[in-house]
Amino acid sequence: MMDIITYDRIVAWEEDLRELSEEIAGPLFTRPEPRATFADLVRGLLADVARKNSWQLADHVGHGTAYRIEWLLNGAKWDADALRDRVRDYVVAGLRPEAAGGGPAVLVGDDTAVIKKGDRSVGVAHQHCGLTGQVENCQVICMLSYASERGHAFIDRELYLPQGWAADAERRARAGVPADRDFLTKPQLMALMLERQLAAGVGLDYFAADAGYGRDPDLREFCHRREVAYVLAVPVDLPLVGVRGQSECAGHVLDRLLALGKRSVWERRSCGAGTKGARVYDWTAIAVTVTDQAPAAGFTHTLLLRRSISNPAEVKFFLAHAPAGTAVPELISVAGMRWKIEENNESGKDLLGLDEYQVRKWTPFHRHVTTSMLALAWLAVTRARLGKDPRTKERSS
Repeated sequence: MMDIITYDRIVAWEEDLRELSEEIAGPLFTRPEPRATFADLVRGLLADVARKNSWQLADHVGHGTAYRIEWLLNGAKWDADALRDRVRDYVVAGLRPEAAGGGPAVLVGDDTAVIKKGDRSVGVAHQHCGLTGQVENCQVICMLSYASERGHAFIDRELYLPQGWAADAERRARAGVPADRDFLTKPQLMALMLERQLAAGVGLDYFAADAGYGRDPDLREFCHRREVAYVLAVPVDLPLVGVRGQSECAGHVLDRLLALGKRSVWERRSCGAGTKGARVYDWTAIAVTVTDQAPAAGFTHTLLLRRSISNPAEVKFFLAHAPAGTAVPELISVAGMRWKIEENNESGKDLLGLDEYQVRKWTPFHRHVTTSMLALAWLAVTRARLGKDPRTKERSS
């Protein structure tokens, strides 16, 4: 049944946003002024403002100048990591599967790029940009989303600091990079965020990510060591051990299937809904042994092959690490959850100003990005409540 949007419901949403902002801001700030400015910033990020920079946000919420918002991001004393943890708790409480059998809770990792001018913004460098598929002057942010049948939203973030930045003490100091932040690869940053969720007791059934992360053996080994199930896109040259003990790769598995012709087993299945309807592909699954990498005790490795219906020559590979006996349709469903973070990246940038900050230093950068995460979290949780009593609250303890 379609949920009816009434004036009373809109008023209830406004009140819920106000209460959430006050609840989260309370422990972050010791003074009422930054609490009020924080609430204004969140409200502005959710508003229909052409560009979510300090001046336009200030104008929308009725500030005479951008000073209060700029001070909140640059000068006030508060902890963006504490906000990050509150966002995580709010998202998990609001989006966790409602009951047993309600589908898995999946952590989805990806990185997103923000193209910049100049060389002073923290972490900016000429590096690969996922937006354009080529080298750009940009910042790269590793993001982690929580996704379930109820919705999806960011719960963590880490700025990628290229080696040139990590090794330049003067540049680091100007940008306020913490002294203990060394160079970490993107998969290492992803492992850092996963470890944070495990330490916080976030209930997760799977981790999913694209081949930029799935190809990394250390990230996979982290998941094996911590008994984290995953479905990761992997490259065609993923090293495997053949049935006779010979070395082979994922591409060789596909070659054998193609050699079987009509005897090969492909099953047409949807891996979830997209903006244009169900994402339907041909799938097959084969138990595999990964070279020099055993799964966790009680887990097995399965290679999923996804073939395009319109272009059968287009085949993608996924490595699944899951408890023995896990049904293949469940693994296919998890593979499809990877798109959820792409939707989060798109919404964060197009609607919530995730990439429209006008700050250069480490601390203001994380404050803006994390506040944008809170705005997206509120949208996701509010959407999950549609059809329910708007007075119902789901807050973390």
